[in-house]
Amino acid sequence: MATSTMDVLDFQHTPFYCEENVYLLCKKLCSDGIAKADGSDLFVVFISNEKKQIPLWNQKASKRADGVILWDYHVICIQIKQGDDPPVVWDLDSTLAFPSPLPSYVSETIRPTFQLFSDYYRLFRVVHAPIFLHSFASDRRHMKDSDEKWIEEPPPYEPIVAEDGTVHNLNEYINISIADVITDITISSVKDIIFTQKNGVVIKENQLEEFICPLSSLE
Repeated sequence: MATSTMDVLDFQHTPFYCEENVYLLCKKLCSDGIAKADGSDLFVVFISNEKKQIPLWNQKASKRADGVILWDYHVICIQIKQGDDPPVVWDLDSTLAFPSPLPSYVSETIRPTFQLFSDYYRLFRVVHAPIFLHSFASDRRHMKDSDEKWIEEPPPYEPIVAEDGTVHNLNEYINISIADVITDITISSVKDIIFTQKNGVVIKENQLEEFICPLSSLE
């Protein structure tokens, strides 16, 4: 399947609605034949922490030269590959190549070697895309103030409703605690969880590549 750099403008993007952007991105990758039709080679990754303050570099919304910004949460898509090809990251808000090889994305966006205070440590909720596409829902209530006015303008399409009729469960994905982190990330331990659990698994930032790369062997 194609892995060459693509034009990010070919994908729906509404600033500050990264979870919906990634939902639609996954659907387009599947329908366009870039990913498997059922999305089984895709994983949706929510990045946040208990303080809801995570630094990421090379972000379009940043006003700094190094592109760093402090998000409350961010969402990306990771596509696993067969053979020796590394997984790739689809981040619609990044200034890096689209998509970017996972090792490059980790080193240039997450920068695990950069010393951070504990309040800024990143946690990753990894959800298998087929489950996410069936289960995710958002009525965008988190983007309204106390007067029911929009904090940021919403996307032009109707809110996403889960297949079971749920209208909002975003908090289940973005509320991430260190207590949720799994300690054993070996394939034998996670294979049954990652492909069945609606909310996926939570890992630490230094475990992302170690966790994602072996998943291709299960495809």
